[in-house]
Amino acid sequence: MITTETPARLWIGGERVDGEGGAYPVVNPATEEVVGLAPSASAADADRAARAAADAFPAWSRTAPDKRAEILDRAADLLEARYAELFALVQAETGATTAMTRTAQVPAAVARLRRYARSAAASPEVPLPPAADPVGRGGLVNAMAVRQPVGVVACVTSYNVPLTNVVGKIGPALAVGATVVVKPAPQDPLGVIALVGALHEAGMPPGAVNLVVAPGPEPSEALVASPHVDMVSFTGSTAVGTAIAEAAGRDCKRLLLELGGKGASLVFDDADLDAAARGTASTYTFHSGQICTAPTRLIVQRGVYERMVERLAAIAGALPVGDPAAPDTVVGPLISGAHRERVESYVRAGAADGGTVLAGGARPPLDRGFYVAPTLIAGCAPGSRAVREEIFGPVVVAIPFDDEEEGIALAGDTEFGLYDYVWSRDTVRAMRVARRLRAGNVGINTVARNPETPFGGFKKSGVGRDGGDFALHAYTELQSLVWPG
Repeated sequence: MITTETPARLWIGGERVDGEGGAYPVVNPATEEVVGLAPSASAADADRAARAAADAFPAWSRTAPDKRAEILDRAADLLEARYAELFALVQAETGATTAMTRTAQVPAAVARLRRYARSAAASPEVPLPPAADPVGRGGLVNAMAVRQPVGVVACVTSYNVPLTNVVGKIGPALAVGATVVVKPAPQDPLGVIALVGALHEAGMPPGAVNLVVAPGPEPSEALVASPHVDMVSFTGSTAVGTAIAEAAGRDCKRLLLELGGKGASLVFDDADLDAAARGTASTYTFHSGQICTAPTRLIVQRGVYERMVERLAAIAGALPVGDPAAPDTVVGPLISGAHRERVESYVRAGAADGGTVLAGGARPPLDRGFYVAPTLIAGCAPGSRAVREEIFGPVVVAIPFDDEEEGIALAGDTEFGLYDYVWSRDTVRAMRVARRLRAGNVGINTVARNPETPFGGFKKSGVGRDGGDFALHAYTELQSLVWPG
């Protein structure tokens, strides 16, 4: 049980251990009260965790797939049995609303564990057609491609959906026979600590899953540099992802990087404006805008621009902001006071660069908590920070366009390319435009997602893909086997 009196502990080599750096408080972003004490790992702790994962890899990679699946399923059972306790803990440390905690946080993590348990026994063999020996030795050569687990994976994750994000990495990695070191975000690691405990209780062998937690970057840096780590799977900012790529490149480590976004909600004049406004509003304010898939640029054809902006402003201004535990709350707090200051700086920059704040723009009148009201800014200069940079908060900027070509150009005028949205009743045009957008994911008249699709970004939004079976591929290496015909 995680309390404010007893610090949680790390997991290294199957043992619960204290962090060399002591402990630090995890703060509830809605109340600013301490939720619990997290362990503070050192770089040496991280190195020991990587060694333990490397030692465990040979045996775990040879473990029968049905046994791996059984352990993952049992862990899911344990999480479901402790749903009420885990729900309260995750909501307190993340500030997620009740609706989000009931869907995208705890249940989604359980569903991902079960999904990858089902995939553990998937055939890793791909038969290939025989071919003639290209150097003229005569006869045919048979071949097959075999997927082998990549080895030790350092899973460094973000704070917005900690449980689901972690399971999205360790689920497929463990299913295919890789071992892992988990380094969750420092702001809300307590649910992840409970998850790793459940995996060990379910029968995970020592060293297959290790956990290091710290308020600073030293353990993450140690994992990226460790000779025992074969792959780094990271979700977070582009700046940190770039630094990881540079460091990992020195040892040719495999990378899966899911980085920043600056999504466009591209609305044409024949769109269902009410649907486009509701979809854009629900997504850019979801979890207080702390999601990389948020459409934070509303790009609207000029003939319907004013009507679309009015609709979105009305919705944004009416969304209930406040206590995330209240059943009717739609927008809860940001993760920290420091992040609130960062988000507010973008609102000020947008106004200073010629923008007009049409909704939000000020802190809600609440005594405690790191809240920012859903904000809509229109008329920002194209080079404004609010237009160019990822905000990761409930802020959207509105930009008009005249024709299809200009709309596509504006949507692509960003260094990111993670998730865009197209709204048009002309499905042929919508599909044509979607295929021209330089984004890894495009929603067409919807903000819903299909978890079986490959997920990742173009440009500075990342490298590689996970989601569905694509995640299984991400944590394996292809090996070719050939023999005489």
